[in-house]
Parts: sequence; C-alpha cells; structure tokens
Amino acid sequence: MSDNKNISKIVKRFVWVYLVAAMLGVVAVSRVIYLQFLSDDIVTEKDIYNTQELEAVRGSILAFDGRPLAVSMPFFQIRMDCVAIHDTLFNKDVGRLAACLAGLFRDKSAKAYKTELIKARNDGNKYKLIGNRSIDFVELKELKQFPIFEKGKFKGGLIVVQKNKRTNPYGNLAGRTIGYINEDGGGVGIENSFDYKLSGTPGKQTIARQLGGDYIPVAGEKVIPAVDGFDIRTTIDIDIQEAAETALREQLSKSDVFEGATAVVMEVSTGAIRGIVNMKKKPNGGYDESYNYAIREATEPGSTLKLACLVSLIEDGYVTLDTPIDGGNGEWFYYGFRFSDTHRGGYGMLTVKDAFAKSSNVCFAKLTVEHYANDEAGFVAKITNMKIGEKLNLEIEGEGYSTIHTPDEAYWSKSTLPNMGIGYAMLLTPLHTLTFYNAIANDGKMMKPYLIEDFERDGVVDEQFEPQVISGSICSKSTVREVKKALRGVVEKGTAARYDDNRYEISGKTGTAQIAENGHYIDKNGYRRHQASFAGFFPSENPKYSCIVVLYSGKTRANFYGGTWATPVFKQIADKIFTSHPEWSEPIYAEGILPPDNPNIAPGKADEENITLSALPIKDTPKNLPRVGWISITEKDSSLVAGKLTIERNYVPNVLNMGLKDALYILENEGYKVSFNGKGRVVRQIPAPDTELKPKNTITLELSN
Repeated sequence: MSDNKNISKIVKRFVWVYLVAAMLGVVAVSRVIYLQFLSDDIVTEKDIYNTQELEAVRGSILAFDGRPLAVSMPFFQIRMDCVAIHDTLFNKDVGRLAACLAGLFRDKSAKAYKTELIKARNDGNKYKLIGNRSIDFVELKELKQFPIFEKGKFKGGLIVVQKNKRTNPYGNLAGRTIGYINEDGGGVGIENSFDYKLSGTPGKQTIARQLGGDYIPVAGEKVIPAVDGFDIRTTIDIDIQEAAETALREQLSKSDVFEGATAVVMEVSTGAIRGIVNMKKKPNGGYDESYNYAIREATEPGSTLKLACLVSLIEDGYVTLDTPIDGGNGEWFYYGFRFSDTHRGGYGMLTVKDAFAKSSNVCFAKLTVEHYANDEAGFVAKITNMKIGEKLNLEIEGEGYSTIHTPDEAYWSKSTLPNMGIGYAMLLTPLHTLTFYNAIANDGKMMKPYLIEDFERDGVVDEQFEPQVISGSICSKSTVREVKKALRGVVEKGTAARYDDNRYEISGKTGTAQIAENGHYIDKNGYRRHQASFAGFFPSENPKYSCIVVLYSGKTRANFYGGTWATPVFKQIADKIFTSHPEWSEPIYAEGILPPDNPNIAPGKADEENITLSALPIKDTPKNLPRVGWISITEKDSSLVAGKLTIERNYVPNVLNMGLKDALYILENEGYKVSFNGKGRVVRQIPAPDTELKPKNTITLELSN
C-alpha cells in the first residue's frame, strides 16, 4: 500500500515539473513570438551589423626640400580576443604576458593585469582593451614579441587598431602658416585651406556587435580601403625660416614694448615665400604664432612707401636722383597740416637721393605737392598701376585688404596727397609692401607671392604650381636702375648705414609709422603706437632674396625707429642666408683643380639613385644597377660601383654617408630610437654599423657637411 502511495507522489511531482516546464516553454515561445512579430523593439540585421569608416592617413605638409613640417604619426590601440587563445597557451603564459604589459604601460601591477585578463576570458570578451594609452610603432614591435601575442591575431588574440595623430616635427616653426584644424572643424593656414587635399578618402568595412557591446570586423566581408591624402610641398626653406624666427625672437626679447612682429623672406625671381614668421605677445609675456601679421595686418606703412613716390617722380620725368630739394629747418606746413623730420634743425638743401637716404618727410611731402597737386588723380593712378594694392589671392585664408584712396572719396582732403608721398593715407599689409620691393629687385617684374610648390603622393607629383606674374613691368628699366641706386644709398650713408657690410651689399628702406586707433595717432594721455620696418633685398647686384621686417609696439611715449629696431633683424637674416646658401655665387675651385669626375653620392633607395645617376654628368655610370632595395655608390679604381645594403635583424644597419631622412627611415623601421646632432650627412653612428643590438635601443648619429 505504501508503495502505491510513493508511486502516486512521484507521479504527481513529475506532473508538476512537467506543467512548470510546459508553462515556461509557453512563456518563452510567446516571448519569442512577441519580440519577433508584435513588439516595436524588433532585433534586425542593423542591430548586429554596422559599417565602420576606415581612417585615411592625412597627408604631410613638407618644406621645400621635403623635410616634414606637419605629419600624421601612427599610434596603435591594443585589443585582445580573450576567447581565441587555446586553454593550454593561455594558462601557461598569461602570467608572463601580464608582467610584460605591466612593464610596457606602467599603469598597474602584473597581478592586476593577470586578474583582469582571466576575468575577460571567463566573461567571453573578444575585444578587450589593453593598457591605458595608445602606443607608438617601436612599442608595437616590442609588444608583438610578448608571450601569447607573439602568436598573432588568430592564435594569440592580438588585435591592433591604428589611429593617426598630427604632429609638427619642428615645433611651432611657421606655425600660423602651416595652421591647424580644431575639434570643431575650424582652422587656419594650409591645414585648413587644403583640408580637402590632405584628408584623403575614408574606407569602409563591415563590423558585427559582440556580447558586451563591442564591435569587431566581419571576416570575409569586402573591405574598401582608405585612400590616403596628398602631401603638400610648400615653398618654405627650413633654414631660412629658422634664421628669421631666431632673429625676430632675439630682437623682441630686448624690450617689453612690443606687442607683435613679422618677417617674410621671398625669392626674387619666383615670388616663392622661403620664410614667414609671425609673433604675437601672449599674456605671460612670451610670443606665439596666433596672428598672421604678414598677410592680415593692413596699416599705413610709412617711409618704406616713399619708394612708390620716388618711382612716380622719376618715371614721370619730374626729378632725377641729383635734383636739389630744400628740406628747410625740418618743418613744413601745408593747408594747416604740419610735416616734420626727426633731424633737429632740418636738412637744408640736399639731393633727392640724399633726401630718400635720410627719409625726409618734408622733402617728399613737398615733392608730391609740387608735381601732383594739380593732378592728384594722376598720382593715385600711378600708384595703382604699380599694382601695389593688388589682391594677392594667397593660398591660405585671412588676406588683409589694401586701401588706396582716390580724390573722389569723402575721405580725401588737402593733406591726403602729401601724406601718400610719405607712406601714409593708404593701408597695406607687410606682404603687399614686400611684393612691391621684390618687383624692384626683379627689374620691374612683379611676381605673385606663393606658398605651395606641389601636391604629391608617395613622392610622385600630382599637381605642380609655377611662378605667376602680376605685372610684367611696374615701371621702366631706367627707373628701376635709379631707384635701386637710391635704395643702396640708404644703406651706404642713410638711415641704415650702420648695417652696411663689405662682404655683400644689401639695399632697402627703413620705415617708421604711427598706428592710428579710432582715427587718432595719439591718445588723450600722450601715448601712441608705432611700427618699425625695413624692406629690401640682397645682394644688391643680382638680388636673390627680398625681405621685410615689421615690429609693432604697444602704447608708449618713447620714439620708435625702423633703423633701430627692424634693420638689425633684416641684417641678421641676410647674414644667415649669405653664410649658409652656396647658390649666391659660383663654386670656387683652387687653381689647377677641377671638380671630380665621379662625385660622392649618398646611399639611398635604388630607384632614386638611378634617377640621380642618370641626371649627373659623371664619367662612368655603374653597370647593372639594382632596381629595388637600398644601395650604396662607392668609387673604386676611378669608377663608381653600386652595391646592395644588407639590413639584418638585431644588427645595427650601416647608414654612414646617408642623409638624415633616409637614415631615420631605415633605423626606425628596424625598431631603433634615434638621436642626432649636426647637419649634412651621417659621418658617425654609435653603436657602430653591424653591432649586435636589439630594437628599442637608441642609436646616436653625428652629421656633418
């Protein structure tokens, strides 16, 4: 009887279990039906799969010689598929991996890393973030040798996600011109104006969402690779740029009265801007390139624009350099307006050339009125026809507008004409003034200033930009010859005489101007702002470079002169170029000695070496030149011999006699860190070539010309 009762109890229990299971099944099926067909919150393919944009590498901004001014450096985020690793491998090496990660990232202990990795594996995490930061290429090569990760993606679970970060190898050099793009998409300079060329075209790939919300690429799906952006080669010469910045910073450091400054160096024959420096004072007293004075700051240039008046007077046949003019006692009134010279007591009688050299306001105001008072429109037309105020259409945004008034404007008064004769009553940017001086240096041909040489990708030029002419002749050749003499006279015996140099001749004009604020040059407390400038070219015979330097003062009661403040900067820049640029003159060879038949050629890439050798007038071109890889060219028995450079893992490559760019490329790709000093080719490397040395160690290079 008791057995029957036990059986009955067991049956009842099974029935209840069955009913509960059945009910749970009904609930589960109902839930599936509801979610699949009735619920608005339906899981679709889009909830699982998505399209990920693949970042294109932003193109580099390069100096004229190819050295990088702004580059996108690759950095790598490390992820780990903790499930893909075999149990035996994981259990054996997770401790060693944790110790390596702790040593690399230094953000937590090896024990903490081990605990974290084990938990991620137990949770089924296929996209675990490793470390507290992205790592660079050298660190990535090291990480790929870590236990477990050395097995790669499929067996070791290593997932590498590349990101690119913008860096400027030369710091803030030409910072305002190179520019930037901020997080909001705004920006300045070349980075902003040519973003469409630099940014490239992103690629696409399909990704799938995993448990935990992370996405991973879907194997087998088509990947559209990104197309990297174009590199932009600028006209900037790094050596000239550094010279201009150094000279300007040194001068600014001598007084706290300055609030900003600019210096621009232009190649006379082409209009290429080889150096452009802008410095604006910061609240802490330092300077940065936060404002582009060179292309934006339109002010009354002052005495540097007496050159335009001189060109007009000579071109119209009113004066020669020997024409006498009375500077009087240094003070002259015209319709109630006072014009004065800084020289106490005035200059008395002097020639036009001497009046220009001494920068006499009285003389040039008088000359302008004497010859153009009855033809004011003709004088303005003469200035305008010189293209002084022409819009330059620069490649970067922010160009300031020049203003040259005409007699039919309400602004015009009796004082406007003589003020224009001494460089007032018109607004010009420093680059406008320099473009005018460059035209005089270029025998009257005015060239458009430009900053971009070409767009290129992987060293192959896609679009080349040629020099452009604004005006074939702003005046006659005879007038150019005369005003060049006047500009040389300023340095020989005028306001810049202390900077004359017997090694090479410079020509130019000092300028000092007060800066008007709200229509007034002097405030109610007697304070005023000034700009000191010097514009010119060098060497005086067959000029290679033109340059302008402008320094802007804050409010002061002190005097402020271009000859004192701006000319020394110009001279220091010119000195640096003179001593470092051999193209100023033909090479000098000792008597009886000719250039070698076979020049010393630096090692490099085979394709580039072939191009070099084909272009040089050498005696014997090496036969059977390799077409790929790295090669060296040496001289043997009066002939050139080509040989392949062998690069062996864990042994220091031989980069002797290479340029820095190629040496860095080879050493850093082998995983070494590099420090260097000097300029030119590599003459010594420490450790020596072929020394056994593991990656991540530092190699020191010494360079010399």
